[in-house]
Amino acid sequence: MKDKIIITTGDPNGIGAEISIKALNKLDLPVSDVVLVSNPAVIDFYGKLNKNYEIIEIPYKKNDIQPGKVTAQAGEFSFQSLKKACELKGRAIVTAPVAKNALHLAGHNFNGQTEILQKYLAHDGQLAEMLFVAGNFRVLLLTRHCALKDIALTKELVIEKITNLHGFFVEKLGIKEPKFALCGFNPHSGEDGILGTEEIEILQPAVEVLREKGVDITNPLPADTLFVNYFKDSYDCYIANYHDQGLIPIKTVAGSKTVNMTIGLDVIRTSPGHGTAFDIAGKNLADETGMIEAIKAVL
Repeated sequence: MKDKIIITTGDPNGIGAEISIKALNKLDLPVSDVVLVSNPAVIDFYGKLNKNYEIIEIPYKKNDIQPGKVTAQAGEFSFQSLKKACELKGRAIVTAPVAKNALHLAGHNFNGQTEILQKYLAHDGQLAEMLFVAGNFRVLLLTRHCALKDIALTKELVIEKITNLHGFFVEKLGIKEPKFALCGFNPHSGEDGILGTEEIEILQPAVEVLREKGVDITNPLPADTLFVNYFKDSYDCYIANYHDQGLIPIKTVAGSKTVNMTIGLDVIRTSPGHGTAFDIAGKNLADETGMIEAIKAVL
């Protein structure tokens, strides 16, 4: 499997199978390049593949397919599909969206697929990181899916994550001297401590250490204006402190072309930047653009 792209179809009650089918039919990839982790009943329910791609079968009953519903059965299927994708050791993994509440109903208390990937693929202290990509517009999240009140940045965490990001750009993307822009944590980057001290106590000290390690990175800059001129700036990646700080700008600009890329592990994983869209599941209305971009990102 090491030369194949492993594709999961996500929650069987969402749009994952539909966009996977549509994307593969449009891309028309060689059969030898792709393996689907899914179930024939799920595939047949949502459409028809133009090619006879290999399907690694995860058990699921046709009667359990309930478009738009959150069920434990769907959560179990989603979890087992991703776990199997990790076991197959392909050259890349592309995942269709899953529902976190369905995963939890099935007893798998993960905050997302990134955390599952880290559990089954990480070794020797590796950390899975969320890098969102739309062409040359890239945003790394220092923290992932957590409540704002639970964000716990430390100097050490910031240094580790940005050091890993630098290594990814150099080793995987071939950008030898990447330039990074760092978002401040607080409004106006804290206004010299008036609006918060994270910049003074955590971010700026981390920046000084990173520069000593050869990383080209800005001081913490006000996030409300940092992204305004992204198309003019020469930054290779913006670094956001938390989920919405980074995803609102890139999704506003790139919309459905935004790709969620998991880096830091031996295998790169990509996924559309959207969710399960339960409201349109089973209606043949889903736009496959995000899935196409996710697959193209690993070709």
